[in-house]
Amino acid sequence: MEPITAGLLVALASGTAGAAGEQIWASLRDLVTRGRSRSGEDEPAVPAEPPRTQDRAGQLAALLNERAGQDPDFAAALEIWRRRADAEVAARSGDVHNEISGGTQGTVIQGRDFHGGITFGGGSS
Repeated sequence: MEPITAGLLVALASGTAGAAGEQIWASLRDLVTRGRSRSGEDEPAVPAEPPRTQDRAGQLAALLNERAGQDPDFAAALEIWRRRADAEVAARSGDVHNEISGGTQGTVIQGRDFHGGITFGGGSS
């Protein structure tokens, strides 16, 4: 399992993921609350709102990662949550993820926010 990072939690708090981020945050609260109900603990460790500072987010990330290290079922569910949250934050932040595979490729350009023209070749006929 990849650890939960403070950066991911802050990105959710900053609104980077928009309304979907709010839903993702609620699903984390539900995940933690369900697990705590089974263990007999009453209070969820996840606040109502995502932490907005690196310090608080780091503390929460450490708690989540520690619990994942102690509970394989929670770790598996948290990994699914992390992947969903990472994907949503990346989609909202404008990151581009391209993959080129198989066979020989001709000219390939990957990028984001191109402005102006792109010219291939430089020779004359």
